Amino acid sequence: MFEDIPANREFDAYQSFLLDCKLAWTRQLFPVLRDRFDVAARDARPKTVRDVAALMEDDTTAQMFGWFERHLQRMKYSGLRGLTVHYDGYREEILRALDSAVPEHLLELHPDFQQPEYYTSVDIHQHPGGVWSDEIAGFVYERGAQSTAPMLKKSQSLFHRMTAEALTRTDREVKKVVDLGCGWGGSTQPYYEDHPEIDVTGVELSAPCLRVAALRAAELQAQNVRYKQADASDTGLDGGDTDIVTSTMMLHEMPPSHIKGVLREAHRLLAPGGLSIHLDFLMHNDPFKVWVHHGHSARNNEPFMVPLNGMDIVAAHKEAGFDDVEIVPFEEFDGSLSPDNTAWRFPWTMIIARKSG
Repeated sequence: MFEDIPANREFDAYQSFLLDCKLAWTRQLFPVLRDRFDVAARDARPKTVRDVAALMEDDTTAQMFGWFERHLQRMKYSGLRGLTVHYDGYREEILRALDSAVPEHLLELHPDFQQPEYYTSVDIHQHPGGVWSDEIAGFVYERGAQSTAPMLKKSQSLFHRMTAEALTRTDREVKKVVDLGCGWGGSTQPYYEDHPEIDVTGVELSAPCLRVAALRAAELQAQNVRYKQADASDTGLDGGDTDIVTSTMMLHEMPPSHIKGVLREAHRLLAPGGLSIHLDFLMHNDPFKVWVHHGHSARNNEPFMVPLNGMDIVAAHKEAGFDDVEIVPFEEFDGSLSPDNTAWRFPWTMIIARKSG
């Protein structure tokens, strides 16, 4: 599909260097930061995030940790060989591919679609202009996903793990799935590629992301998927007949009021006994890790991570009509939840609820 974009050794070397730096930051710098905190905390005994922040304010390792996180991400997108800079040089080739015809049933876009203000007000992930405002932003975002979690060998493995978790937790034959905030389609693909008996709909705000998702599905000649531009809190889909409503890394990108709307919509979409399962980031009980998590929120332009972490997510589900709610750690790769893993990692968490009946 994008065969007209040539390989570029300088670009590949630059991005590989940044990934190696991220791995060093993850595996080497974070454990040192944790050790320094543990030493400093012996007498101070910090109990809250504010306590940790005050304790570590002048720590040079903490300052270096934050600097690397902020600027490695900036360089990934906007540096000399950053993703947006590099692929802008191949705009015509990318647009030519994106304009390829796809089966009519596969993609539903709305030229007059109004984006919610919270979505357009910040360049999420430090992606210049966000993932919605540029015609090639979806392709760039897909490329960027390859190094979002540096410890993952393949970004697709996370989506397959999440799909397996959802399917094994259902107590019914799954015929219909709605994937909210599907982005460029990575979270939808395991359903339509590995389970042709399931009809799956991907819902997403960004038209550029949806174009990439539809093209990838067309490449694989998928017959059981469609993509729709809509708000996850108001999908416009028929209600009461979906077996699984899911999302991956979506809730932390919206304010609590919108999250509550999404939960209400999930409940409306589901058939009685259907499963709601969201993979996102929650960190509690360890003030140091909460402090790091809040820092990531600021450094990576993800302002709604902190409000999500402060929500009573169980109460929000019950308010939306769910009775059975559980919050479970998610193992994004083998051994990631082991006490022996001292590297930094996102606090991956599954939020699981079932509609009564």
